[in-house]
Parts: sequence; structure tokens; C-alpha cells
Amino acid sequence: FWDFLILFFCLPVVIFNEITKKRLLGDVSCRIVPFMEVSSLGVTTFSLCALGIDRFHAATSPQASTRPIEQCQSIIAKLAVIWVGSMTLSVPEILLWQLAQDTSPVNGVVTEYCTMKPSSNLPESVYSLVLTYQNARMWWYFGCYFCLPILFTISCQLVTRRIRGTDKSESRGAKHGQRESHLNCTIVALTVIYGLCTTPENVCNIVVAYMSPDMSKQTLDLLNLINQFFLFFKCSVTPVLLLCLCRPLGQAFMDCCCCCCEGCGPDTTSSEGSADSKLKTEMSSSIFFDKPRETPPPLLALGTPC
Repeated sequence: FWDFLILFFCLPVVIFNEITKKRLLGDVSCRIVPFMEVSSLGVTTFSLCALGIDRFHAATSPQASTRPIEQCQSIIAKLAVIWVGSMTLSVPEILLWQLAQDTSPVNGVVTEYCTMKPSSNLPESVYSLVLTYQNARMWWYFGCYFCLPILFTISCQLVTRRIRGTDKSESRGAKHGQRESHLNCTIVALTVIYGLCTTPENVCNIVVAYMSPDMSKQTLDLLNLINQFFLFFKCSVTPVLLLCLCRPLGQAFMDCCCCCCEGCGPDTTSSEGSADSKLKTEMSSSIFFDKPRETPPPLLALGTPC
């Protein structure tokens, strides 16, 4: 859902700015777009950490094959912590960016762009905090949004494989082990895509931090545009990768799409056909009984806590 928000709101703003050299929504977009992009990195980072912890618990559970399904309230609470935490850590981006204008010396056209400069109207304590964040932003990006998810995922995978190698109990069936391996591969694939898409941004941040005086504004704008489109690529690929690798989620998504396209209303033809087939099945099965079958007892309702 957060990837959809990035593509729905941030992508049109960036494309409009590159085409017209005007900033859509003005100063508001200069503050909201970086906030949403950094929040997206935080959501992905903490989600990968939560998935790694879940896989670790699945490997160390004494009865992994009969582990109960997690309650919806618990899942929603974890998602709330991930989202609120990511948005809280991204609040300095709102105070860091502001709209600026530049006049071209060739044709005199006024272009609008976003610059990383705290406003002087902020209170002194807030201004000092934002300035500190600006100075440490490069290494904060690299440590929290790049190294943390990758190292966390690798560590969880190594520990999980070690535990599974030493604990080969018969309670873990072949089907359960195959399902757990498939989920681990999904998490590793998500981490690889995330690492590949965020590597250019971190490299550019380090290069710009130490070589910005020797680089022109056009080069800096081009690097910033490349970084943003790598983020858009990650937001586009991640949902598709989830639907392809996570089979239950992909099947549920396809069923939902087919239901929306074909209509969920009852079809009289199909209902009559199903009734006829059910009657034929009951008649054919009654041959194997000496007396008519009685009405079967009601089945217990099965389902998840959701």
C-alpha cells in the first residue's frame, strides 16, 4: 500500500517537475515527497526485520507444523508500529526541504527546484536538531536504511539455517519444510531487490558529500533524478515479486481480480448446473448403501481467527 502511495503521488510530481520545470503543489510537494520517500525506506526496512524475526520464530518453535495462526490484532499492531515508527523518523525531512527558484542566464526562464536548507524561521532548538540531522543524514541513510535490513536478514537466515541443520525432528514434515524454505526465499528476494535499488542512492550520497563543490548543479540534479527513479522501480517491483513468490497471496489476489472482473453475483446457470451435478453425485453414491442415507450432521465452522 505504501508503494502504491509513492507511485500515485510522488511519481507524477517528479515527472511534472522534469517536464515543465515547475514544482507541482509548490512548497508542499518539496516537503511531502521526501517525507514519503524516506518513510517508504523505513517501512521496507522494518518490515524486512519483522519478517526475519517471524522466520526465526518459525524455525525455533518446538511445534512449528502446528503453530497457531497469528491473530489479526497482533498483525495490525505490528504494522502500526512499523508505519508510525517510519513516519516519525522521517519528520525531519519536512523541516529540511524548501522550494527555491533559479533564473536561467541563457533564456531567462525561472525554474523551481527543491533545496535541502532548513528554514531560518524555525525555533532555535528545532533548527539545531534539523541541522544536525542534515549533517548526519548521509550516514543515517546508509546505516539505518541500507545496512540494517540487509545485515538483519542475513543474520536471521544464517541462524535459521543453523538451527534447522542441527534440529531435524520428525515433527517437521516435508511439506512444512518446503513451505518454510519458500517463505525464506521470498524474504531473501525482497532483500536483494531492496539492496540493489538503494545502492545507487547511497553511493551517490557519499560521492556528493565529498565531491559536491566540484560537481555542477546539472550533475547533482541528474543523480537525484536517478535515485528517485530507482526508488520508483523498487516500489513497482516489490508488489509483483510478492505476488509471484508468495503463492497464497498471489492466488488470493488473482481470485479477487477475477471476482471483480466477472462479477460476484450468483449465476443462475452455474447454480443450476452445480445443483444437477450434486444430485447426480448423491444418486450415484447411494448405490453403495443398502438404505437411504440420512441427513449428515452439521459441520463445524472452520477458519482463521480473522
